[in-house]
Order: sequence, then structure tokens, then C-alpha cells
Amino acid sequence: MGRGLNALLLAQFFSAFGDNAILFAAIGMVLQAEHLPAWYIPALQSVFLVAYVVAAPWVGPWADRWSKPRVLLVANLIKAAGVGLILVGVEPLLAYALVGLGAAAYSPAKYGILPELVSSAQLVRANAWVEASTIAAIILGTVAGGQLADISVRVAFWMVAATYLLSLLLTLLIPRLAPRGGQLQQVLRQFSRTTVSFLQTPRARFALLGGCLFWGAAAVLRVLLVAWAPLVLDSRSAGDISLLALYLALGVVAGSVLVPRLIPLHQLQRARIAAWVMGASILAFALVDNHWQAALVLFLIGFSGGVFIVPINAALQHIGHAQVGSGRAVAVQNFFQNVAMLLTVGLYTLSTAGGVGPVAAVLGLGAGTLLATLWVSQHLAHASD
Repeated sequence: MGRGLNALLLAQFFSAFGDNAILFAAIGMVLQAEHLPAWYIPALQSVFLVAYVVAAPWVGPWADRWSKPRVLLVANLIKAAGVGLILVGVEPLLAYALVGLGAAAYSPAKYGILPELVSSAQLVRANAWVEASTIAAIILGTVAGGQLADISVRVAFWMVAATYLLSLLLTLLIPRLAPRGGQLQQVLRQFSRTTVSFLQTPRARFALLGGCLFWGAAAVLRVLLVAWAPLVLDSRSAGDISLLALYLALGVVAGSVLVPRLIPLHQLQRARIAAWVMGASILAFALVDNHWQAALVLFLIGFSGGVFIVPINAALQHIGHAQVGSGRAVAVQNFFQNVAMLLTVGLYTLSTAGGVGPVAAVLGLGAGTLLATLWVSQHLAHASD
């Protein structure tokens, strides 16, 4: 790997570390505050996702209009500002939405920069490294955020702010890259055209809907663990719940590392097999009744998810880099994925309010994932153009 990719891996590692540590710091804050209602945790997740959806038409052209390392730097500043607002007492829902805005700006530049740093032949491997380092950041950020929040929520938030600033400094080591020419005029029309173009291309359509499937299931599972762990495992602290998320993340790391050998870019259709395994594993999770069973099944869910999502990301970046600019392609991808997460987390929140228990919700999630995978495979399995 070249110096630019190494610097990117380090910078995005610390940025992703902060993104996940802040979630479990916020969960710790809610669990320790008796006056906050049970729906507050799904609401925190939702405002973060809303920022992605609302900003999607603008962040893609923005990532292509300016040098992507500069975009990464500004996005980290926005995230750090959101943490600062929490520390000075601003309503956490509003402050967390600002962090989400920074993350929405960061993502198209992080993934869109890869085709500018490596060749198309190296793209799946580079994505695997980025995905693996991201999940490593999720592992450490999840555990650090949960464990520190059990000690001091305020210290946990200060740690998050420090990691965003460290990521900002590491971004300065990425070589300067020329802008790709994104335009900020008529962004909604451009965004619509890019979306239609992707949906008309079977290969891109398969990747878009596959990403929705993965991230929709992942978002619900992450929130669901907060309710499932106390009921099934009697785990009631942010630290205990963060350890469960650790097993899921370890699985994604393992899947991301192995996937370049399993699914090269020209054989994207193989990814659907991993999605079937992911859905079946979620169903199996409903039968878990102890910690080590949970660890094993969560690892398998993560492993199959990692094998599924890495080639999908690489395919969309390759198509977008060739057609519309990688930043805009990733922004469209983020829009679809975050709409899917909003819908699935919203359905889970409504079902919880209606009295559906965590185990029943796991069964519903697994069945829904399997049905969605079969539908996508039936209609898009021959996506070869």
C-alpha cells in the first residue's frame, strides 16, 4: 500500500472510532439518566441517520468539487463541534445530529478517494483494508465508549472529541488530490439523475439494494441488543452491551479480510450467498440463551455481513468513478442505505411501542432479511452489465 492509503486508513480509523464511541457514550448517558424515556436511544440513532438522508444530495458533489483530503478534514471539524455541544449542555439529539452531518460529509470522501489512490484491480483489496480498519475502529470504539461511559460519561465524550481531532491531524498526511469537478448548482436534479442512472443499471441496482439490506439489518440489530441483552443475558450496563457488539464487529473484520479471495469484482453475484447466511444466522440468534452462544452467532452474522458488503461497496465505487464521480456515487449509496436504516429502526421502534418483545423482534428481523435477500436475488441475480 502507498503512503496515501496508509494515511487514509489511520485517519478514518480514528474518525470511525469516534463515531462508535460516541454512540455508546450516549447509550451510557441514557441508561444513567432516569428522566430519559426508553425511546431516546432509537431517537439518537434516528437523528444521526436523518442527517445522512437530508445531506445526501449535497455531500457527494461537495466531495468531488474539492480535494477529498480537505473534505475529510472539514468533516472531522464538524463532528468535533457536535461533541463539543454535548459537553456544554446542548440537547443531545441536536448535537448528535450535527455529528451525523459530519459523518455524512466524511463518508463520500472516505470511500470516493479510493479510486483516486489505487487502480481498479486493487479496489476490492483497498476496500477490504478500509472496511477491516473501520470495523477494528468499531470494535475498539464500541468497547472504549461503553466501558468509559460506565465510569464517566463526560470523560467518554472528551475522548471522542480527541479522536476526531487526531483524525484531522492524520488527514494532513494524505497527498493533495485534484478535485473531480463536482457542481453545487442544481444538486437535487443531479442527484435524481444519478439515482435513476444507477437504478437502470442492473449491477449498480443490485449493489444499492444489497447495501440497503445489510445496513437496515445492522442498524436494527445494534439498537435491538440494548433491549435484548437485559432480558436474555441480564446485562444492564453500556459496557456489557458494547461487548456484545464487539463479537459482531470481529466477524465483520474476518469477513472483510477474506472476501477479496472469495468474491472478485467481476463475480458480484456470489455476494447473495453471504446474505442468505446472514439472514439465517439472525434467525438462529433468537434461540440464544447464554453469553457464549450469543458471541458465536453474532460473530457469524458479522462474518457473513462483511463478506456481503465489501464487494458491494467496491462495485458501486468502480461504477461511480467511471460514470458520475465516486463522491456522488457514494452519496447516492449512503442515501439509500440510511433511508433503509431509518425505516427499519422506525419499524422496530413502533413494534416495541406496540409491545413486541426483543426475541420476537429478532425473529422478525431474520425472516425479513431472508425474504429481502431472496427478492433481490430473484430479480437481480443476473446483474452482469
